[in-house]
Amino acid sequence: MKELVISKNDGGQRLDRFLKKYLAAAPLSAIYKLIRKDLKVDGRRCREDHILSEGEVLCFYVTDEEHETWTKKKEHKKAKRQFRIIYEDENVLIVSKPFGLLVHGDKNEKKDTLANQVIDYLIETGAYDPRAEKSFVPSPAHRLDRNTTGTVVFGKNAEALRELAALLREDGAVSKFYYTIVHGRLTDTVRLKGKLLKDEERNVCRVLPESDERGKYIETVVRPVYASEDARGSGRNASGLTLVDVELVTGRSHQIRAHLASIGHPLAGDVKYGGKRTPVPGTDMVLGNTTQALHAYKIRFNRAEGLLEYLGGQSFTAPLPQEWEELQKGSFGKAVIG
Repeated sequence: MKELVISKNDGGQRLDRFLKKYLAAAPLSAIYKLIRKDLKVDGRRCREDHILSEGEVLCFYVTDEEHETWTKKKEHKKAKRQFRIIYEDENVLIVSKPFGLLVHGDKNEKKDTLANQVIDYLIETGAYDPRAEKSFVPSPAHRLDRNTTGTVVFGKNAEALRELAALLREDGAVSKFYYTIVHGRLTDTVRLKGKLLKDEERNVCRVLPESDERGKYIETVVRPVYASEDARGSGRNASGLTLVDVELVTGRSHQIRAHLASIGHPLAGDVKYGGKRTPVPGTDMVLGNTTQALHAYKIRFNRAEGLLEYLGGQSFTAPLPQEWEELQKGSFGKAVIG
């Protein structure tokens, strides 16, 4: 018989999800059979959707060989640190992600990711000890695309990570700000509202009227910062470029790209949403090819409760990456922001 005491970081999750993490190498069939026949929580049988609490005791029957095999952790290969720390306390770590780095691994890259680099840093500083944890791993509360730079927030303990995820799901609780470059000329601040409907097969979104019953509500504020001398018009007649400051009131996947495209100002180089591949004069950069002009420069916690209440009203800013200076000079003849 094996006995486990649920720690603070293990509590607050479903029994089956905890076991999938703790017995990571076990077949799913074995985990659910264990729950049905060979496991008790504080001396009683529980369903797979039982929410674990700190201090509860799990008793279950597996052989020593099965336990050793199923709990054996994969060898962790250290990744070279590339991120910059913006803010850190005992609960959260806010970092600036560089261009070209995945937040999580994919089928082509599993080692060199932002998540792995942050884990290495937390192990080095003593903030995370993987040997002392049964299921928890510090993780990002949200993602950025590989070629989007800027702020990413990590939860350093399970409670903080849950609260961050809840805040980011709650419309209006957190605002994210981005710099990007769009086709055409924008002269006035616009507040865009609508519904975002995703075509899963094509992985592309379209913006519907706010009154439409389909899709998820989106709200985006676009503030023009600077336009190139040749910037004109919108849509098919657009020429030149405008640097804009975008505030995400809601945070949906593809929201910036789809919303700006819907008003005739797609992101420069964003061919999926009507943009054109755009060489940057005086550089080897091509928007839509080697560079994605999207920088998540600030995150603001409008409100927060519980463990993270102290974050309410605070903003955190990521400095512009070096390549943005070249990008601005090539697009506008000078660095407008920096």
